[in-house]
Amino acid sequence: MSKNNDELFKNVIAHAKEYGFVFQSSEIYDGLSAVYDYGQYGAELKNNIKTYWWKAMVQLNENIVGIDSAIFMHPKIWEASGHVAGFNDPMIDNKDSKKRYRADQLLEEKIAKYEKEGKTTKAETLQNAMDDALKAEDFSRLKELIEEHEIADPVSGTRNWTEVRQFNLMFSTQFGAMAEGSDQVYLRPETAQGIFVNFL
Repeated sequence: MSKNNDELFKNVIAHAKEYGFVFQSSEIYDGLSAVYDYGQYGAELKNNIKTYWWKAMVQLNENIVGIDSAIFMHPKIWEASGHVAGFNDPMIDNKDSKKRYRADQLLEEKIAKYEKEGKTTKAETLQNAMDDALKAEDFSRLKELIEEHEIADPVSGTRNWTEVRQFNLMFSTQFGAMAEGSDQVYLRPETAQGIFVNFL
């Protein structure tokens, strides 16, 4: 994100908080990063957008019907769709800022910087090396590339990185009255999946 866009985003968030559109969730206990609750105006705005969208996309079309599937679905659905095995991102943490980043995005930003500086050969070499490492799921190579190209944390400015690790982006929980006798289920990562399994 460019400096201007970053500043604009911060201003929008500050405005939304000040006027009751959103509040940081659990703020009195230091909150959760990137998790917000809708305030009085935010809840109204969200409901208005949802109602308008529903009318335009569902009610005004004779050949479209609505469905609202459960937030929990059988885990085999997500195994069959490839979400369990493939819904992952290579992540790296900076030990000083405690911020977490996608390793490929850090490298892509460096590639863009090289291209802007006219270092096209360097950009192409890094792009190819990153693509090979991602394809092979070689996370140690991704970290080597980050170190070789002296990529620093945008927040702390340091290069004190952890190892690159694979993070599954699906939220799992136990489904059942008792933990030992319950099944592992996932909060649906893709709303549209409910359409496919109910289309009999």
